[in-house]
Amino acid sequence: MKKPWTGRFTEKTSRLVEYFTESISFDQRLWRYDIEGSIAHAKMLGRQGIIPRKDSETIINGLKTIAKEIEAGRFTFSEELEDIHMNIEAALIKKIGPAGKKLHTARSRNDQVALDLRLYLRDESREIISLIKALQRIILNIAEKNIDIIMPGYTHLQRAQPVLISHHLLAYIEMLRRDRNRFKDSLKRINILPLGSCALAGTTLPIDRAFVAKVLGFEGIAENSIDAVSDRDFAIEFLADSSILVMHLSRLAEELILWSTEEFHFIELPDAFTTGSSIMPQKKNPDVAELIRGKTGRVYGNMLSILTMMKGLPLSYNRDMQEDKTPVFDTVDTVKSCLTALAHMLPAIRFMKERMHEAAGKAYSTATDIAEYLVRKGAPFREAHEITGKIVLYCIRNKKELKELSINEFKKFSPSIAKDIYPHITAEDSVKAKTSRGGTAPSEVRKQIKRLKQLTR
Repeated sequence: MKKPWTGRFTEKTSRLVEYFTESISFDQRLWRYDIEGSIAHAKMLGRQGIIPRKDSETIINGLKTIAKEIEAGRFTFSEELEDIHMNIEAALIKKIGPAGKKLHTARSRNDQVALDLRLYLRDESREIISLIKALQRIILNIAEKNIDIIMPGYTHLQRAQPVLISHHLLAYIEMLRRDRNRFKDSLKRINILPLGSCALAGTTLPIDRAFVAKVLGFEGIAENSIDAVSDRDFAIEFLADSSILVMHLSRLAEELILWSTEEFHFIELPDAFTTGSSIMPQKKNPDVAELIRGKTGRVYGNMLSILTMMKGLPLSYNRDMQEDKTPVFDTVDTVKSCLTALAHMLPAIRFMKERMHEAAGKAYSTATDIAEYLVRKGAPFREAHEITGKIVLYCIRNKKELKELSINEFKKFSPSIAKDIYPHITAEDSVKAKTSRGGTAPSEVRKQIKRLKQLTR
């Protein structure tokens, strides 16, 4: 098949070079956006009188026919034609004749590929936003159904203070809320039209970029033609947003893995989302959660790949930038699969209420409540902290829990302590007392759930 640049060359392109430089094996997923952009471009060319309106209509009808063929699986992609742009253009010329050769007027593959990638990421970002919202709703539902379950809160992976499992889960909804906002905000930078910049300098032809932007639903137009074809900030930002999102998913996956161990035994993962061992019959492995955790590194690597690719490129377009698509496509697929897997797995998890409650009341987890009790009795916090630390040390040495101490034992450490201390040293009372805004008290958690329901509508 004839290359679009053959006028300058006297030798046929090496088959090795064709194999090395082709991108159709992966960028064919952009076909829908390439056709959408080409239809808008053809409309503009006809409207502006740059090509006859009849040719514009013929081109548009031809492109629509090609779209149907691709959708039906009847289209053959050719490696020899390098990329999605040339495959579709060659098919168009073959289908409608000389009019097809006019489609590429006033554009280059440089602004064409930037357009396709922006259209693709606009759609995928919106879908990811929708998947995040769906996951938030699922977590909210789980939190509301299990609002009475108390568990140990942790710092440094050491038991810290009792909290509600619902409160713990709402932390992830807040993370996901920020993720949604990041993807929404990045759409402002994605939704900018690069088409009409041509190779890098614009064109002498009377194109109407504002018309094309309106047809394609873009909110803005790239104002510098050199920047328009050499910019991949929007893709890097998408990868950065994705990296933060999967980091949050990985943290949740890690907790599910920990909680499902015999050592914790806080949850039981559903059989449908776990696997067994090829040698150990008793095993039930949290493979789905582990893969979510593992795929996070893959997304990080994709972001670093494009950052490294772009860091030394002189303006404007360079063929290096062909390497942007594989990391972007892989990240889209990975993020969507992780969100979907979690959304299906989480509702089937069973919480071990008694075990979690038991763990929440141990390891002197209500010690801070004693310190705050002393503060209310008039002690400075640092003094109250020291007194409570001595009480805990006494309990450790005498192998007692805080609730097992008599009032006389308590008074050895502070005469301010009275029998009214006991309501402050159980896990239930500790949780109920945390009524500060955003705290773990049931009353506060219900407020958080109500607020988050409004935000995830």
